Amino acid sequence: MTLALHITRAEMFLLKLPLKFRFETSFGVQTARTVPLIVLHGANGEVGLGEGVMEDAPMFREETVTGALYLLKELFLPTVLGQSFANHQAMMLRLSGFRGNPMAKAMLEAAAWDLWARTLGVPLARLLGGVRTQVAVGVSLGIQESEAATVQAVETHLGQGYRRIKLKIKPGWDVQPVRAVRSAFPDIALTVDANSAYTLEHARTFQNLDAYGLDYIEQPLAYDDLLDHAALQRRVATPLCLDECIVSAETARKALGLDAGRVINVKQGRVGGVVESLRLHDVAQAFSVPLWCGGMLESGVGRALNIHLSTLPGFTKPGDTASASRYWERDVINEPLEMVGGYQQVPMGPGLGVTLNSEFVESVASEHWTTEAGH
Repeated sequence: MTLALHITRAEMFLLKLPLKFRFETSFGVQTARTVPLIVLHGANGEVGLGEGVMEDAPMFREETVTGALYLLKELFLPTVLGQSFANHQAMMLRLSGFRGNPMAKAMLEAAAWDLWARTLGVPLARLLGGVRTQVAVGVSLGIQESEAATVQAVETHLGQGYRRIKLKIKPGWDVQPVRAVRSAFPDIALTVDANSAYTLEHARTFQNLDAYGLDYIEQPLAYDDLLDHAALQRRVATPLCLDECIVSAETARKALGLDAGRVINVKQGRVGGVVESLRLHDVAQAFSVPLWCGGMLESGVGRALNIHLSTLPGFTKPGDTASASRYWERDVINEPLEMVGGYQQVPMGPGLGVTLNSEFVESVASEHWTTEAGH
């Protein structure tokens, strides 16, 4: 029997999930997350789950929830529903004529990968070429109200077993919390994330951070810059980690060729999906540059995908795949994704290995619509 991918209909849910804590970054303060979910239905009853990582406002990158949902409903889904494809990658090729909008495409592609893996009856990690059954987990801590509160938050999360601590920083709140944390915990794996809040005029700040043995400094400069990052990397000893400015494997090749950074944070939604993440992985391996999987405050659907992606051999640093219970009182999936001893176990069922808690999702969805082939 020849397998084919045939999607008969798609469901879309839009939720707003309250966070269990106040999360402050250089962008501002976040207390909830808008979560777009897509469910693809195959011809033989299988389903595939995908989660969007775009935000309500274009703060991280340019895409927004409203724009992405319009494209999915009016362009992307009508292009693929009711058609037969050799596999999920062939399906995504049909959308290649639509430029940009990587997060919207990644949301659809994630669900197609899940559907295809479930059709084959294998875990997604196996299709991706994963080499691990568990992945190391770090934690990202938002800006706290004081140095003492920062040290307390670090102590709490170290006690829970997290294998890397990342502190969010912004101009005026950078060296002080790092100094306090490093003084209290001399030997921990410690990093900072600036979320593009600085310019080259702040180079002295980053030179001062060299004294604290950071594993890396994440995205210090503009979200669309490579050249200034290369200039800054020449002036600091600490490796720079690139996030927002890496939007494709080709961007990664150029950045690494310029020595604009020496670590890459991979967010599959940011780069346009799993296939592009695989290409980026191979580019980084060619440059012997380590990777780790970043988070966008995903619910369980997106978190499961990140865990599977982190099984690839190039993902050698702890990722932002912290316990779901750290973020949500109730997750959108039935299976708990909880860090134990510094590691997340890879869900080993078919596809993502998780199932949607449909009753909960339907009860909290602000939007729910279905699109079928031919409509």
